[in-house]
Amino acid sequence: MKESLNRSWICLLEVLLQLTRRLFLWTRREKMAPPAAAAPSTTTMVCARQGRLRQRYEGCYRLVSGCIPYMLKEEDGGESSCQDVLGRLQVLMISTPKRGDLIFPKGGWEDDESVDEAACREAFEEAGVKGIVSATPLGEWIFKSKSKQNSCGLQGACKGFMFGLQVTELVEIWPEQVTHGRRWVPVEEAYSLCRYDWMREALDKLKEQLLFESNFRPLPSPELVDSSSLYMVMPAVAEGAVALC
Repeated sequence: MKESLNRSWICLLEVLLQLTRRLFLWTRREKMAPPAAAAPSTTTMVCARQGRLRQRYEGCYRLVSGCIPYMLKEEDGGESSCQDVLGRLQVLMISTPKRGDLIFPKGGWEDDESVDEAACREAFEEAGVKGIVSATPLGEWIFKSKSKQNSCGLQGACKGFMFGLQVTELVEIWPEQVTHGRRWVPVEEAYSLCRYDWMREALDKLKEQLLFESNFRPLPSPELVDSSSLYMVMPAVAEGAVALC
């Protein structure tokens, strides 16, 4: 009887030792196993397009699309005349690295988008605005990129298409805010800030569209409407940054 009990205890101890050993090996494997892959983040960082792999060309011209973002200041009430519309009209201009003047957002028109889609993309990437683009372009102009201003012939020549963009949303963070500041200015002041004649011509066309297009209906403007809210973001410029047309 005693011998039988001893054998039972021995068997029980052996079982316990086996269980302990298996538990030790399982714990060791868990510690040494690589961590499980983290679930993909739901936050997507929006970045500006880079390079010219998809750039459109027409002969020797690089095709560029851009816009004049605009809004109308809130009116005090009463009927609105043509002069009232122009008096309330403000346009958004942006700064560029190593230059003191202001420009309108614009950039390369790529082969996977329409010309007006390119204008809207550039407005968001460079100025942080979204809105309703005009169905009819303001016009097209031939000019040279900043880096080729002093070159001979057609080197660096661009054909640019410009649109009016009625701003409905102004974001606080946009892809190129490190190199582009932004500033709302009355349309008449914008003329003196324009570096090139074609920019002033585009402003003339924008005013014509707003005054004479029968389908134009001004929408509620975003929050930046009062003169006290006009501002200029002057970000630090990255070393070696170059502004392209």
